[in-house]
Amino acid sequence: MLKTVPENSLRILDMDVTTLIDLIHSGRMSSVEVVTTYMKHLEHVNSRVNMLVEDRFEEALEEAKEADRLLESGNSNGTLTGVPISMKESFDVAGMKTTGGLTNRDGIVADKNAEVVSILQKEGAIILGKTNTPTLCFCQETANKRFGKTNNPWDLEKTAGGSSGGEAALMAVGGAAAGIGSDIGGSIRFPSHFNGVVGFKSGNAQVSDIGSFPDIVHPIQKRMLGIGPMAKSIRDVRFIYSLIAKRQESPAKKLSDIIIHKLPAGAYPLEKSSEQLIQKIADHLNKVFLVGIEDPPYFKESAIIWQQIMSVDGGKSVADAAGFQGHGEVVKEYVKEAITNRSDYHRYFTWALIGAKMFKPSQKRVRDLQKIIEKGDKAIAEYFENKILLLPVYHRTAPPHGELYSEIFSIKKTFKKYMPYIAYANVWGLPSLTVPAGKDENGMPIGVQLISKIGNEEQLFAVGEIIEEEFGGYVRCEAHDQESERS
Repeated sequence: MLKTVPENSLRILDMDVTTLIDLIHSGRMSSVEVVTTYMKHLEHVNSRVNMLVEDRFEEALEEAKEADRLLESGNSNGTLTGVPISMKESFDVAGMKTTGGLTNRDGIVADKNAEVVSILQKEGAIILGKTNTPTLCFCQETANKRFGKTNNPWDLEKTAGGSSGGEAALMAVGGAAAGIGSDIGGSIRFPSHFNGVVGFKSGNAQVSDIGSFPDIVHPIQKRMLGIGPMAKSIRDVRFIYSLIAKRQESPAKKLSDIIIHKLPAGAYPLEKSSEQLIQKIADHLNKVFLVGIEDPPYFKESAIIWQQIMSVDGGKSVADAAGFQGHGEVVKEYVKEAITNRSDYHRYFTWALIGAKMFKPSQKRVRDLQKIIEKGDKAIAEYFENKILLLPVYHRTAPPHGELYSEIFSIKKTFKKYMPYIAYANVWGLPSLTVPAGKDENGMPIGVQLISKIGNEEQLFAVGEIIEEEFGGYVRCEAHDQESERS
């Protein structure tokens, strides 16, 4: 028989995947106990944060019972057997909806899994449910007309970021052991930074996007997408990434040969608390590594390149996925929402589509972009051969709802000031690890990101663990625990 440790003697919600695997697979804790704990917790906290948009609790509980039976009989070989995880709404899960936050897709149920979902389920992971996104993941604030907005659990008046905002908020309150997000414009890194969780944007084509909605059809956009884990520890991110990533051989590098680079102070906007934290981290890393200061290749240009790539077809593919019949209908729905608040499309979404149309690059510019990228890929691969770039994620911690959107989607193109930190890894298809490393004066999380080239993922994880150990890493947001207990 399984020897179950009483729930009150262990902080299940604080535990990472690695810890849970040890406890469940050794028989010291049952999967049923763990899954039930997460279910009860989510039932209580979700009404305030609004992160979980569809659950599969009944199925999860049955899968937990089966996992316990398999483990007790010695017939399980799944590395994640019995471990509960969550999934960004944009990934197909058989038997669940993939709406993209659109009311007109509310009846569409997936009949098969996204490839990343299949891999994790074959390893025995139990999916608790799916988490909120912006409409079609098309902006960095998580709000849509189908499910509403997701709040930051550290301060409900502030944004959780996006597009993996629901996933990060759920992870911040300890709503699952780990989850999966996607990132084409900071969509893992914004939420990880704002909510205080570990997030990993994979490099170009390293994790399959089959079964991710909407499909990214333009090759120059597709290279910017990275799919990866969002979790409570770097060791979990490393482990989950090893399961879902395509194998790419890379010459082994000694960690001691790595050089850390940071940007010159004052070169780009950055609030004081983040600037001070970055300097403390650089000083600490300087005890082990050589730390240099410089702009990496193509850094200054990356924000405008990112914006033009995102607008490469004028937003047509996304508008088509939303069901629009031409650009005029997009404008009509934006005006309708602005005046009556009764459109089926969130104003963030329609305004972003209008912007994509306005800033659509010419065919000549697209050809120029392709040449820039071809040349830049070579220069950047050479630059990052033995380097890791230490960067902020954003110039400030989580702002109030709406302000992040206004900064990135302003007609004044303020994205050119605020997006370089984020855009760099997307434009050049680079892996990026976000590590929670501190708090600002208001107690809001600050994350930092580490960027290098494909093949240097292990070096990113190793340096990240040094930061995690020294600066604290993930700390679960307990602000809503009391409400849970009273409920």
